[in-house]
Amino acid sequence: MCRHLAWFGEPTSVADLVLRPEHGLLTQSWAPRRQAHGTVNADGWGVGLHPDGGGAPARWRSDKPMWSDTNLASVAPLLVASRVVAAVRSASAGMPADATAAAPFLHDGWLVSHNGRVEREAVGASLAAESACDAALLAARVVADGPHRVGETLAAVAAADPAARLNLLLLSRDELLATRWGDTLWVREGERGVLVASEPDDTPGWDEVPDHHVVHVTSAGVAVQPL
Repeated sequence: MCRHLAWFGEPTSVADLVLRPEHGLLTQSWAPRRQAHGTVNADGWGVGLHPDGGGAPARWRSDKPMWSDTNLASVAPLLVASRVVAAVRSASAGMPADATAAAPFLHDGWLVSHNGRVEREAVGASLAAESACDAALLAARVVADGPHRVGETLAAVAAADPAARLNLLLLSRDELLATRWGDTLWVREGERGVLVASEPDDTPGWDEVPDHHVVHVTSAGVAVQPL
């Protein structure tokens, strides 16, 4: 359910991250290769970034398939940042279909994306959530509990819903947290930065993250640890 990515590195355009790579996120919106749940991601998309000049995070979200947006190709090369999250959505049955249900969600300076599914009752209600969908509720709870306690939060949620899939991206200006819990996650380190994604594009250098692990990226480097 969904594909997503996060970039932490030197200034890079959304086009270079999302549109131009062979089998990048745009292609994954209609032809994912490693997605076990769902076949296409046509229920919306979103891009969020922390502007390099400072200020609040910015987002662009839609309830339409990414491939159908006639403006994205012309605007994406102009959206340049060092911290970027992007996602394409395959909505769970019964979840809202409007743009507010598309990741990334925004809480206390954190851009949050969820790849998976979870019973809303297992997460709990939240007045801070941007939508009634499961992903928005989970994003609100994880940030409210504290992003650095994400392992504890996911363990509590999974105890209430053992079938939950809880892959998350949490991006602030200073760090990136990416969890693998029930779905695929890959990481690629390079000279210009670190890219974390649900599945790799066709560039070399990707490493698969083990299940029930978290990737923690800061300016000091990358650490992969058990949750």
